[in-house]
Amino acid sequence: MNATPSKSPGPLCIVTRPAAQAGPAVLALQAAGLRAAALPLIAIGPPADPAPVHAAWAALPACALVMFVSANAVQYFFALGPVAKPAWPAAVIAACTGPGTAAALRAAGVPATAIVLPPPGAPQESESLWEQLTHLPWAGRQVWVVRGEQGRDWLAECLREQGAHVNFVAAYQRQPPTPDAAGRALLAAAQAASEGHLWLFSSSEAVANLQGLAPGADWSRSAALASHPRIAAVARGAGFGTVDQQGLAPGDVATWLRARPPQARPPR
Repeated sequence: MNATPSKSPGPLCIVTRPAAQAGPAVLALQAAGLRAAALPLIAIGPPADPAPVHAAWAALPACALVMFVSANAVQYFFALGPVAKPAWPAAVIAACTGPGTAAALRAAGVPATAIVLPPPGAPQESESLWEQLTHLPWAGRQVWVVRGEQGRDWLAECLREQGAHVNFVAAYQRQPPTPDAAGRALLAAAQAASEGHLWLFSSSEAVANLQGLAPGADWSRSAALASHPRIAAVARGAGFGTVDQQGLAPGDVATWLRARPPQARPPR
């Protein structure tokens, strides 16, 4: 999947999120006057076994908290819910780390009053979310974490230390992508003219999948923005010459570009 880049000046921002989120992200960047195109570096699909998701739905009324790691987690969890969707239980917190996932929860019918996420301006990460939850009594309470087959366990460990019973449920599968013709052309162009492209990474897995798609590629003159310090470290390890950690919203990217003009290039 590839979204047509705009003709605005500046480097071409490459959105690497899964296809369902990449298209809207590209449109938002373009609306902010930036050039952007999508090269999804993670493929998302339903879980091999939906039974655990069905079990999580059955347990939902007795839960204190359901943590959704991404908008994909929301999409696939609700897609596998009861045919006649029940109202979200009023006493159950729906937690997430970013506004995109919160928007997906609202679109799925979760009332805004049930959603907890980091405040505006705070890092979109588990640590910021925990600051919103740590004051609540967790001893003996049931928590579900909705994610892919794997994920970071930091928040779950914090909850367990407070006495919560934490369960994980895989609502979707994450796989390496198979780019279409437009995606392959974008990848080739990014390698041939690396200084004219700005990579946007919101997942360490996306960086790893890029390495699998372009083994041996030289990214030393390429720039990347990463949404978390861990992702930034992985991008540096992949050889990107300029890597900054910051938010990836259109305003954040535009601010970064203004502070670092497109003609500023990483050293050889």
